[in-house]
Amino acid sequence: MSRIANCFNDLKEKNRKGLIPFIVAGDPQPGFTLPLMNALVDGGADLIELGVPFSDPMADGPVIQRGSERALVHDTSLRDVISMVVEFRKENKQTPVILMGYLNPVEVMGYEEFAKAASEAGVDGALIVDLPPEEAGELKEIMVKYDIDLIFLISPTTNVERQKYISKIASGFLYYVSLKGVTGSNRLDTGSVEESVTTIKQHSDLPVGVGFGIRDAESAANVAKVCDAVVIGSPIVELVGNLSDDSETSMKSITTYLSTMRQAIDVI
Repeated sequence: MSRIANCFNDLKEKNRKGLIPFIVAGDPQPGFTLPLMNALVDGGADLIELGVPFSDPMADGPVIQRGSERALVHDTSLRDVISMVVEFRKENKQTPVILMGYLNPVEVMGYEEFAKAASEAGVDGALIVDLPPEEAGELKEIMVKYDIDLIFLISPTTNVERQKYISKIASGFLYYVSLKGVTGSNRLDTGSVEESVTTIKQHSDLPVGVGFGIRDAESAANVAKVCDAVVIGSPIVELVGNLSDDSETSMKSITTYLSTMRQAIDVI
């Protein structure tokens, strides 16, 4: 059983909801990423999404785009991101790490080389934003070979038949995009999210994480009531962009912010 599956099983046994924070690897400087990952764990993260910076992040809003731009100033590459996971795993063997990004860097590296390097580093899953599920067969086969979960997005416009198809080929969990638009939008409708998650769960046994539009403790708690995990990205990336150094004091600000989310979803 994968580290992701174990994590969700443990959460279910404890009747808790998962907290999945997102940061861009290499933002604002490569040396910040490891202390940031540790700060997220200290703040209550159950899983970590580590964004692979890309020059054309079409699914991302301005906040995460700026995070990618800051990381790319330092030429942060996919190989660098994998190396960061290696460093994280020297101390943390438990927290699942998911790489989230775009297909181009993976294709440039090569599917087999990517999967092998990621597996050896301790990566548990990958979410390739612009990989159509219908075209994922080759990568899926290789990811299975290296025991890496391939996670897919389901959006408000994904019809039921396509949801069923995605559910069959996905593993780890399903990521439901809570609203139309790019990351960082704020038109969250919890009632609509609940209806969509209920539909997804009718034909999938996978846990469902919900992201996009969750900005504060209140919205995190409301969404947590209707899903298995809450994904928080843009607010954290915005805080990271304001850090002046990677000191313990700076990292504590990230831990404190995430702790408010942890506390909110733990009392629902």
